[in-house]
Parts: sequence; C-alpha cells; structure tokens
Amino acid sequence: MIDRYKYTKQEMKRYNTAVISNFDYQESDYYIFSREGDRLDALAFQFYQDTSLWWIIANANNLGKGGFAVPPGLQVRIPYPVINDVADKLNQSEKNR
Repeated sequence: MIDRYKYTKQEMKRYNTAVISNFDYQESDYYIFSREGDRLDALAFQFYQDTSLWWIIANANNLGKGGFAVPPGLQVRIPYPVINDVADKLNQSEKNR
C-alpha cells in the first residue's frame, strides 16, 4: 500500500499560553452597574485606556464567553490597579513552566 503522507512534512507548533486565575479582591477595585450597550472592550478602555485588557474584566466577573456584551443591570467589578498584578502573574506563570 502506498503511503500518501510519505513526502508530507507536518510541523506541530506548540504555543505556550499563560493562565491567569481570577484577580484578588482589593479595596481599590471599582464597582459599576452595567447599562444597556456596555461592552467589555469599552469598559477596559474607560478604566484602563486599553481595549486589549477586556479579558481582565471578563475574568474577574466570569463574563465574555461568546461575546463582548455585558448584560445590563449587572454589578461589574473592575480590578484596579491591574498592570502590576498582571505582570506579576505572567512572571509567575513563566517560572512554573
């Protein structure tokens, strides 16, 4: 039988991703009630000036599974400050590999 994959090189790429657990509650965290039309990326821009940090708010509130929309009337915790916390958690993740 002829092996049709004999001359095919298959490269498997492995990507390392950091897994960051929920952010600890801090007295400096903000709490808001979401309004109609709120989105995770817009909230990240409002509080962090960076839309790419939407996942921090999603992670802290168990949101974002399937979209950026935030249900209206939901109390949303905005972890703050977050930059040092994220950097620390990423460094810990690198060490644990």
